[in-house]
Amino acid sequence: MPSKLATKRSAKVGLPPGTLVYIGEPRREPISLSLIAYDATRYEEKEITSPAEIPSPLDESAVTWINVEGLHEVDLIRQIGDAFGLHPLVQEDILNTDQRPKVEEYDDALYIVLKMLSFDEKEGIVREQVSIILGRHYVLSFQEGRIGDVFEPVRERLRTGKGRIRHLGADFLAYSLLDAVVDAYFIILERIGDQIELLQEEVVTDPTPRTLQTIHALKNQMILLRRSVWPLREVIGGLQRGESTLFGEATRLYLRDVYDHTVQVIETVETFRDMLAGILDSYLSSLSTRLNQIMKVLTIIATVFMPLTFIVGIYGMNFRYMPELEWRWGYAAVWGVLLLVGLSMLIVFKRKKWL
Repeated sequence: MPSKLATKRSAKVGLPPGTLVYIGEPRREPISLSLIAYDATRYEEKEITSPAEIPSPLDESAVTWINVEGLHEVDLIRQIGDAFGLHPLVQEDILNTDQRPKVEEYDDALYIVLKMLSFDEKEGIVREQVSIILGRHYVLSFQEGRIGDVFEPVRERLRTGKGRIRHLGADFLAYSLLDAVVDAYFIILERIGDQIELLQEEVVTDPTPRTLQTIHALKNQMILLRRSVWPLREVIGGLQRGESTLFGEATRLYLRDVYDHTVQVIETVETFRDMLAGILDSYLSSLSTRLNQIMKVLTIIATVFMPLTFIVGIYGMNFRYMPELEWRWGYAAVWGVLLLVGLSMLIVFKRKKWL
């Protein structure tokens, strides 16, 4: 089933701002909570079962990362939001899974929302909303939990202490999460690029109605991808320009790299859209050429049989006095004329290169 172009918001119609209503696909499995606390010398990771297990107050000498996988339990999301003093509108946006990628700054926190993408052979591109809240010493991340977790490489770097992530603050962790999401876009583009290459060969060699269905499916996926990436460029661009004080100067240098990757993804998406438009034109041209070939063959057959039908029609008339009817070789003579006329016309068509 293809991804929906829009999520229904009818459940929120008429409700006051800040009302918490989950808008997304229904799920029954419990929400997964994990807590990671680290600094340059120590690392702690554990699964938690409720917001009550979150330390209060947080240890400001370390960076705390709380990841929430699943948004369908509204009360649990409210408890986490209240524990960290999140604005009701932020909590509402977290549960609204049809948000446009954006960034909003509050007094002591920064709210970032973006789309995590995965590619499924049957469904195509699958979208999942990710909300990231950056504080002075903590990062909160909220995932729908519909697809694979692209944050695992970040956790692995934290466990092993590779790179600079354990030596820098919460802003670098937030950057790492953004970078992981954007890097996953390239995997999607590689899969779609492979499909487009196969489509190009198929359109030239043997286009079928299934080819047209594949073209339209890819065009819809390009729309979804474009909607996810274009607003994200504005978000990353604003962060790397220093519009928020929660991102330090050292981290902004890394945000420039994410911005470059975002621009590269956008350029690739636009290239693929142009290629799909060209493939669609080639498909329609191929169908038109095939139809013209069929009509050409039918026209030649009809043209050859027109004089033959005329001759047969004359001798099919029921007149009593027709001299040729009494000839001994009349039947053979008519066949000879028919064959001579037909072969002559085929020779003429061949010389004119109509065959």
